[in-house]
Amino acid sequence: MTDLESKSVQERMYFGPFCLSPGERLLTRDGEPVQIGGRSFDLLVVLTEQPGRVLSKRELLKRIWTDVVVEDGSLRFHMAGLRKLLGDGEDGARYIATQVGVGYAFVAPVERQSVPGAPPVPPTAIVPDADNRSTVSALNVPARLNRLIGRERDVQLLQRRVIDTPLFTIVGPAGVGKTSLAIEIGHELTEAFKGQVAFVDLGMLENSALVPSMTAGAMGIRVHSDDPLAVILGHVRDQPFLLLFDNCEHVIEAAAQLVERIMDDAPKVRVLATSREPLRVRGEHIHRLDALGYPEDASNLTLEQLLSYPAVQLFCERATEADSSLEVDERAARLIAGMCHRLDGMALPIELAAVRVATHGIPATARQLGERFSFGWSGRRTARPRQQTLQATLDWSYDLLSEIEQIVFERLSVFVGPFSIDAALEVVADTEIRADEVAVALDELSSKSLVAPDRSCGTGTYRLLEMTRAYTREKLLGRGAQEYSTAFRRHAGFFLRELEALADQKEDVLQDVQSLRQQFGNIRSALEWSFGRDGDLKIGIRLAAASAPVFLTLSYLTEARTWCARALSDIEESQRGTAIELELQGSLGIALMFTRGNSEAAGNALTRSLEVATALEDHWSQLRMLGRLHIFHERIGEYDVAMSYAGRAVEVAQTIGEPEAMGIAYSLSGISHHLSGDQIRARGELELSLKHSPPSQRGRTIHYGFDHRNRSGIALARTLWLCGDSEQAGLIARQTVREAAQLDHPVTLCIALIWSINVYLWMGDLDAAEEALKDFGECADVNALGPYIAAVGGVRGELAIQRGCTGDAISAVEKSLSQLRTARYELLTTSFSIAVAQGLIQEARLAEAAELVELTILRCKSNGELFLMAELLRFKARITHLQSNNIEESQKILNEAISLAREQGARAWELRATIDLAQLLANGAFATRAISVQHAAAR
Repeated sequence: MTDLESKSVQERMYFGPFCLSPGERLLTRDGEPVQIGGRSFDLLVVLTEQPGRVLSKRELLKRIWTDVVVEDGSLRFHMAGLRKLLGDGEDGARYIATQVGVGYAFVAPVERQSVPGAPPVPPTAIVPDADNRSTVSALNVPARLNRLIGRERDVQLLQRRVIDTPLFTIVGPAGVGKTSLAIEIGHELTEAFKGQVAFVDLGMLENSALVPSMTAGAMGIRVHSDDPLAVILGHVRDQPFLLLFDNCEHVIEAAAQLVERIMDDAPKVRVLATSREPLRVRGEHIHRLDALGYPEDASNLTLEQLLSYPAVQLFCERATEADSSLEVDERAARLIAGMCHRLDGMALPIELAAVRVATHGIPATARQLGERFSFGWSGRRTARPRQQTLQATLDWSYDLLSEIEQIVFERLSVFVGPFSIDAALEVVADTEIRADEVAVALDELSSKSLVAPDRSCGTGTYRLLEMTRAYTREKLLGRGAQEYSTAFRRHAGFFLRELEALADQKEDVLQDVQSLRQQFGNIRSALEWSFGRDGDLKIGIRLAAASAPVFLTLSYLTEARTWCARALSDIEESQRGTAIELELQGSLGIALMFTRGNSEAAGNALTRSLEVATALEDHWSQLRMLGRLHIFHERIGEYDVAMSYAGRAVEVAQTIGEPEAMGIAYSLSGISHHLSGDQIRARGELELSLKHSPPSQRGRTIHYGFDHRNRSGIALARTLWLCGDSEQAGLIARQTVREAAQLDHPVTLCIALIWSINVYLWMGDLDAAEEALKDFGECADVNALGPYIAAVGGVRGELAIQRGCTGDAISAVEKSLSQLRTARYELLTTSFSIAVAQGLIQEARLAEAAELVELTILRCKSNGELFLMAELLRFKARITHLQSNNIEESQKILNEAISLAREQGARAWELRATIDLAQLLANGAFATRAISVQHAAAR
């Protein structure tokens, strides 16, 4: 099937007595087939696709003779034959018109009908309300136009096809209306995708490497890893979702790679993209969006006929919106049709011209337009890209502005995405242009549709369209490097002041995630200018430090890492040892820890941050960094080091003297004592931590890097079980997991889930452990948390071993152990080693089990992880008995385990070892003694 056939395979076109069926390659007249040559048939298909539009000779030659080079004479020959075959000019029939020196247009009315048997619209594609609008809200799709003029057929086609097509790309020139069409489709299909529709405005993005991060943000997904794409796929791998990618052209490579991965790994996701060129990935369906229809010759058309053309309709609607008293008679309609013709049917230039009618009137606007564009219009339409037409339109609109309006317009180009009226006043105003003049100019620019109010951000917020911003930025650059740099310096300075003010208000402001996300483009742009060739490193370094909490709040850890590292590489000597370095080092450390593992670089950054906080006597920052260093060293298995940081945290908290500080310090100390085996002290300190800690809030969670209160809760659950209070441990474990889920912080939730699984496994509640494992695996996978993903296989194997099914379970746990050690994540390795030992015992591989247990005991003694030591000794005793039947040696080891567990307050381990001792003695010569031991254990 040819390209011409495939584009219209599902419809027939009726004009006069003729019926054209491209898919069947059939032309009939009054139902009878008409003999027509192949080239003539293709020519007719191309002409009838866009009735009323003049197609240049070059375009027709390119479309029809794709495989050979021909002269204009061949086109004229086939055109003459086609006219004769149609009877053009006979009995007043008119089908094809010629515009001398330009091209040809099909001028007869065309009616399109679907081919019988074509696939029907899926029943779930749209469920309209009384106003034929979707009743389910999408995630972040901008507001739709009240009426999308001239795109009914496009909407119908895309609405039907997008649901079953992995990728559709709307391709067309700048200003043709691609974005408006995509937004309309997003709203129309919201019901079909149950609200899972996200609009990704790539026009806000200047760095193509951030396409995945931008996509995740638009989807409302928080990223806690170095691979945003993996997180996205984790969310949508098996879920229906509609992604609308807008303005792909300037990041085409990155967008294409992202879309292709999504198409490969998430078969239920549908992508609708807009771009000035195709993405060129396999499976892409292209919908070319052409200009709105306008009359070639308006001189003999009635008012009703003129108003039937979409371009004229759009002009009239926008003009009457700007001036409700405007009346369009037949003469005015002809002038409007002439302007639409000159503007080539492009939506954006038409809207710009229409707004001018409110000020200058229709005749004056038409005259100005004619004077400005009279030279070379035919050449522009046929020989140059349509971007040149848009450029000319913007030039004309720009030239009509006053000098102050021009300057304001240019300076606004430094904003990327939404900006407030306050931001505009501070960035644009200077000694030459007062703030009140800026406000008036902004109002004028908005009324002329050069600056668009952004309804999604609330009153007083504006934005420039992407192509308008690019245009005005070039104008700004034309005023000279000094003017250009000054505007960007004021822009960076404004956002630096805003972010530093946020820091002064602590973490409470960080609760407003949506507001912060709206300014992401501006923050990025300010950072890129500051660290650029003509930027200001002093501003950049301060800006990186001030923006780091925002990046961490929105879980853009990769960007936090990138900008903090860049700032630290350029930091001046005078800034070392200041609060700026403190924030840069602390943010870099935690970002590295969660994105690249527990690397030495992460530890060094956190250590340096603590050194600065200590030198500055900033006690709250000391406490914050001590908490991060505590979890860092705990994760790499340096429990003695973690204990030392917990002790320092208690001292700092006592100096601060506030309940929240004591809650954090007791959390760190309680967890360290729990892991070191002192369950009595751990229980007391963890209970004190919960008593002093305020209710968990997401802002506070992000401020510290994880939620201390929640971590205290789940550690207390483990401690209570070890102390013998199994029922209370289960209750607290479930409550803590519920609270963690409400925080919407994946790392905190994973900590709660993995430790709750320990509690359930210890309790023998394998069903509860399996349910928690399912949630843990999903959370880890969706958020691409590497160490936790590695742990999933180990926990699954541990659970299978507890059920008595070794099989592949031992290998699964061993594989998980290897992955965790590669990531320097030692916190789970002892539990997994015990699980492997248990499986080896079940398979009678005693020598391997003995070696593993002995090595694990030695490691725990060396690093201070002693809370599982009694359980390790119990397994050692069992292996010893099975290997040599040496009851005395096994009894000695079990007595050691019982003594240690009693000393630690680990009643559960004491009970288990005691039961094993009773069973051991019952199988020997001391059966009576065994019974008394069992009774003691029961008490």
